[in-house]
Amino acid sequence: MSESKIAGEHSKVGADGLGLIFLIGFMGSGKTTLGRKLAHRLDYEFIDLDHILEAQAGMTIAEYFTQFGEDAFRKLESQVLKQTPYPANAVISTGGGLPCFFDNMEWMNAYGKTVYIKLSPKTLATRLQNEKDKRPVLREHRGDDLVAFIAGKLEERDKFYNRAAVITEGLSLTAEKLERILWH
Repeated sequence: MSESKIAGEHSKVGADGLGLIFLIGFMGSGKTTLGRKLAHRLDYEFIDLDHILEAQAGMTIAEYFTQFGEDAFRKLESQVLKQTPYPANAVISTGGGLPCFFDNMEWMNAYGKTVYIKLSPKTLATRLQNEKDKRPVLREHRGDDLVAFIAGKLEERDKFYNRAAVITEGLSLTAEKLERILWH
């Protein structure tokens, strides 16, 4: 695949590689951490779409969300997904809600391989408990209420997440394990 600047020119698989690998899942599932490690193992570029969005917006996602609202955020997030110039092979970390809006999930499946990193609501709540200031939708939730909130969101999002080419349990997932899964 050439280093395309427009989405329509992206192909599904890069020459001699896995192409674009989109990591999806709920916030706190490890998309960024695992993505960096996987990209390093594969010698691919790592792209965090949240960081690209923040750079383009000139503010954090929390600030953008507060200032412009969720609808504007989701539109910008979709534009960032589809207009980012990707190299032939890359590991891409997405925002937790990105697959659930517009045709984003279909787009990622058309132009790459999607991997859903699946975790239980309890595990996610434990991971996210201390990050609530950075996560606007979690600010009002604590303890069992946080677990219930995450469970409800996962129920809404699972129909999108489950369209991933690869669905894998995230609790003991390593970059090495994911690399083996992707090559087979």
